[in-house]
Amino acid sequence: MSQETFHLSLRRIRFAVISILLFASACSPLPTAPPFVPPTEPAPLIEPTFIIQPTKQVIVQPSPIPTIPSQEPTPSLAECTNNLAFVADVTVPDGSIFNQGEIIDKQWLVENRGTCNWDSTYRLRHTEGVSLGAPEEIALYPARAGTQATIRITFTAPFSADFYMSGWQAIAPDGTAFGDPIFIKINVQ
Repeated sequence: MSQETFHLSLRRIRFAVISILLFASACSPLPTAPPFVPPTEPAPLIEPTFIIQPTKQVIVQPSPIPTIPSQEPTPSLAECTNNLAFVADVTVPDGSIFNQGEIIDKQWLVENRGTCNWDSTYRLRHTEGVSLGAPEEIALYPARAGTQATIRITFTAPFSADFYMSGWQAIAPDGTAFGDPIFIKINVQ
C-alpha cells in the first residue's frame, strides 16, 4: 500500500468516525424540562401603591367656622386692637363683566393687622350697595394677629343689566366695625 493510499484511507476513516459521532449526537434524545409542579399555596397578589400628596389651598366659606387652637393666651378685647387691611383682589377684579344670574366666586386677600386673633365671634357684615344674593352677615375667617387670610363670598349677578357694588365690613364681637371695607364692583350684561 502506498503512502498516498494510506493517507486516503486514513481520511476516509476520520470522515466515517466524524459522521458516526455527528449522527449519534443528532439521534440522542433531547433534554426534557422538569415536570410542572403546581404551587401548594396561591402566590400573593401584589397591588400597586399610590401615594397621593394633598394640595394645600385655603378657601374660606362663610360658615361653619373652625376654631383655631391658640398656643398663647388670646388677649381680651379690652387688651387688644382690631384691624383688617385689604391686600388684594384674589378673584373678580373691579369692573369684571358677568351675565345675568351668573354665580360669582369673589375672594379677597386681607391681613389681620390688629393684635386680636379673629375667632368664631368675628363677623363680616354687608354695609353698602346691594348684597348680590349673599347673606347680610357671615362669619369672618379666623386669623391670628399678623397673618393673612382669604375671605370668600359667593354672589349671584342680578337679572338686570347695570353696574353693581357691594361693600362689606369686619365686625368685632362687641359689634363695632373695624378695618378697611372690602368691595365687589361688577358690570352685568
